[in-house]
Amino acid sequence: MENYVWNIIIVGAISWAIAFVLTRKLLPNYSFEFCNRLVSSIHAILAVTLAFLSVEDWRCPACPLASKPSPNQMRTLAVSVSYLIYDLICCVFDKRFNLDNTIHHLVSIVGLGAGLAYQKCGSELVTAVWITEMSSPFLHLRELLKDLGYRDTALNLAADISFALIFTCARMVGGPYLAYVTLKADNPLIIKVMAVGLQLVSAFWFYKIVRMVKYKLANKTKTTANKAEKLN
Repeated sequence: MENYVWNIIIVGAISWAIAFVLTRKLLPNYSFEFCNRLVSSIHAILAVTLAFLSVEDWRCPACPLASKPSPNQMRTLAVSVSYLIYDLICCVFDKRFNLDNTIHHLVSIVGLGAGLAYQKCGSELVTAVWITEMSSPFLHLRELLKDLGYRDTALNLAADISFALIFTCARMVGGPYLAYVTLKADNPLIIKVMAVGLQLVSAFWFYKIVRMVKYKLANKTKTTANKAEKLN
């Protein structure tokens, strides 16, 4: 792995941690999770932007397959690895420990780290970052709105549905295709295993999201019906 990549990972992880500490200082009345989600939102937007800029051929974003990452792709992957390391540590200190989120972080760190170490699979991994992070701003927004007092509002429901739609299109349409081409190409075994692992985690989250949306819509319909009965 190139020295500048190690520098980005180390400096990046420290920078994310400093950003979190500063956020906690500036917003002392908000929770640990709220401040962490603000930092995570910044990373999600940055990761999607960097991944977008480092795609070499939009006619086939995952091409060329099993190729050496370009310098831009290396930087994009290193930034995301640095964030994942920071966020994994935050998961340990957070009172609400989430096992599936921890597994997702470990799988992502190993997968992206393997691509950087072997210097292969650059296009596929950058596409994976783009696919996995494009729904993240809406994921964090729906939780931030709850802390800001907008739970069970139309705005929060819109954030929920936006997140669910983008997640479904990205992870359950683009994800399986990306996993297929990653498995088909001449990539290291560990990257292939991590591609399958990430898709399994995405499928599990998809199941939970479907349940969440069904509950939200049913609750919204019930509330609307109750209001109509009171008016009558």
